[in-house]
Amino acid sequence: MNFKFDLPDLQAFNAIANLGSFRAAAQSIHLSQPAISRRIDKLEAALGVKLLERSTRRVSLSAVGHEFARKTQGILDELDSTLLGIEALAVQRTGTVSISCVPSATRYFLPLVMQRFHAQFPKIRIRIHDAHASEVLTTVLHGETDFGINFIGQKEVGIVFKPLLQERFVLACRRDHPLATQRSVRWEELVNHQVLSVGKSSGNRLLMDLALAQLPQRAQPIFEARHIQTLLGLVEAGLGVAAVPQLAMPRATHNAAAHALIGVALTSPSVKRSLGLISRRATSLSPAAAQLYQFIVDLKIKPSL
Repeated sequence: MNFKFDLPDLQAFNAIANLGSFRAAAQSIHLSQPAISRRIDKLEAALGVKLLERSTRRVSLSAVGHEFARKTQGILDELDSTLLGIEALAVQRTGTVSISCVPSATRYFLPLVMQRFHAQFPKIRIRIHDAHASEVLTTVLHGETDFGINFIGQKEVGIVFKPLLQERFVLACRRDHPLATQRSVRWEELVNHQVLSVGKSSGNRLLMDLALAQLPQRAQPIFEARHIQTLLGLVEAGLGVAAVPQLAMPRATHNAAAHALIGVALTSPSVKRSLGLISRRATSLSPAAAQLYQFIVDLKIKPSL
């Protein structure tokens, strides 16, 4: 059979099918809108069927277009997987991956991942959406991002949770704070100090509140903030101490300001959280997203102080 269309025509149709817009599709594959329209016209003429229903405001798939989109996606994914398996072509791999990540893991966990991944796959574009744990979960469930890095989602029916690491909560304090010299601090001891905390809408706050519910007394925060990184800034300014996930603590290799902070183990009880990759159940990742997903799994980054 003599096909009168080529791979770029299929890629153009696939982009429109996924994004639902000529404009967004044209931007994603770096074409002008007239150019992508010509590709679709060529494809429909070659097949002799109408793939898209166009109006002045929107574009949608025809009945035939829906079936063709499903099969086209499979063809392109298989081709991408084959190319990814050829080491010599890996550096030429292109695509866009969108991931969501809780802020406490974004600054000191994700940059190392991105640095190493970009060195190996320089043409794959990454979009990072940093948000609260509940929002990260929602963006993945709704398909707004390919996958997420989160500490909630294990019990969600529509989510697959792949554990990456388990980390404890530690006490972030300045090196000149009285508690900085201790090997560990009991949660009850914090009632004698000025404490900072994330707000009650935070997943981290909920996790700590549940774990510490049986304590006879607990310090009440004098300052509350939305993000862990904001808390660390307030701690660095000398406004108090804060319980934060271990992974959020600055590493010794970072800038000089990071050396002002130290993490002290919190005990009685030891509160931990599991950080993992979340993805939609029964939904395949694109080859580029699957490559980044597996790259993160294989990297095996551990929290360190």
